[in-house]
Amino acid sequence: MNKDQVRERILEIGIVPVVRATSAEEARFAAEAVTEGGIPIVEITMTVPGAMDVIRELVKALPNVMIGAGTVMDAEIGRRALDAGAEFLVSPGLDVKTVEMATGSNAFMMAGALTPTEVLQAWGAGSDFIKIFPCAQVGGPDYIKALKGPMPGIPMVPTGGVNLKNAAAFVLAGSAALGVGAELILKEALRERAAGPIRNVAARFVEVVRDARQHLTAARATVGMQ
Repeated sequence: MNKDQVRERILEIGIVPVVRATSAEEARFAAEAVTEGGIPIVEITMTVPGAMDVIRELVKALPNVMIGAGTVMDAEIGRRALDAGAEFLVSPGLDVKTVEMATGSNAFMMAGALTPTEVLQAWGAGSDFIKIFPCAQVGGPDYIKALKGPMPGIPMVPTGGVNLKNAAAFVLAGSAALGVGAELILKEALRERAAGPIRNVAARFVEVVRDARQHLTAARATVGMQ
């Protein structure tokens, strides 16, 4: 996929599953489970043992799934992830050199930020989307709404503490997509290699995001008619 296609896929699905696992095999299992649940996007964090090899394997094994690299701490790691086949990069914070590397490689970048200053710096550096992390811990949907007030044109992806209870509120607050980790990639299910619970939660997240977006569209249409 090219950069524009990556952007459209993330916007379309609205969910970026963040896979943190204790082994490469566990990460592959998680990726397959969320895919079966209806989310054709997977972010493999660099904390996964053998993460680069996992990305290479998943790119081959799941050709219809968009595989990205998360917890990208610097430009060198980002370059290696792109060489392994990652179609997007995600960082927990702002490293301008990583954003510049991604931009120069025409690769989709989602840099991490938290404060308004960091959001503007990440956007100005060329990040395509801004990952707001850790979001739930600093106000959740209300924090996204506050940031979107003066910065409505910057696409934000809250990550950290996003769950089925607050997912709709995050969408209604103006999030472009949601980064979801442990609330989707269930640790107990991973340990037991039980794909069913992960598939079910993935399908539920898809439903919640879809319904919230429909509600938002209807609300905007009503305002426009007044």
